[in-house]
Amino acid sequence: MRHDGPDARLEPPRAPTEDAWARLSEAERAAVVEALPAAMGEAEASPPEGDRHYDAKNDARATLREWYRRLGRSVYVTAELTTYYPGEARFAPDVLAVRDVPVHDRTTWVVSAEGKGLEWVLEVHVGGDRKKDAELNVARYARLGIPEYFIYDRARQHLLGYRLPPSGARTYARILPQAGRYPSEVLGLDLALLGGSLRFFHANAELLPPQHLAARLEQRLDDITAERDAEAERDAEAERARIEAERARAAYAEIVRLEGELARLRRDPE
Repeated sequence: MRHDGPDARLEPPRAPTEDAWARLSEAERAAVVEALPAAMGEAEASPPEGDRHYDAKNDARATLREWYRRLGRSVYVTAELTTYYPGEARFAPDVLAVRDVPVHDRTTWVVSAEGKGLEWVLEVHVGGDRKKDAELNVARYARLGIPEYFIYDRARQHLLGYRLPPSGARTYARILPQAGRYPSEVLGLDLALLGGSLRFFHANAELLPPQHLAARLEQRLDDITAERDAEAERDAEAERARIEAERARAAYAEIVRLEGELARLRRDPE
């Protein structure tokens, strides 16, 4: 993590190069990982972009986490995790995913320690200069070997997807949409814009963020409760009608009986 030069103290920390890492003992490696800070500096981090940025990022993270949890798959999904590639400037993607790794809380992702790099990255753009996400990160993430990179430009309601070619080249190819959906081989899902939001699909099924799913289930419960109450009211109305009909029949029978009794008395007065 040492840097040479007069401004070395001002440079953000970096993970050791692959050669330097290979020379470290297990204890030294653990110490390096522990020493790498999770917080990004002001010059490195993007300024806050408000609810539209946070909500899109958080919805994607929550949706993917819940999906893989339900599948029982070990896919690590998180947001804004400071990531260290060997000898590279650190960065913190809006959302990232890595397959087949232990799923537990982390403060950083150190590629050398984890044994693999990021596999899927999503950046959400709301305002400001688009160059970082749309140009610099396209080149950088491809060079680092991240298999897939998606950009959700929420301000323009535009989605872009990039994938490394099978040849192993470190230059992205654009992912072409199919019927408006962008397939992700890493996630095993499709991405699309729906109703002004980024959504994930498995086949034709939309995956809802947990809070949206909870709201939909709550609405469905309310509908079922309303249907049950309406059916109960119909049953009660039917029961009231049955009782009234029984009373009417009983009253009619009593009228017939009394008329018969009156006729008998008239025929046979005492």
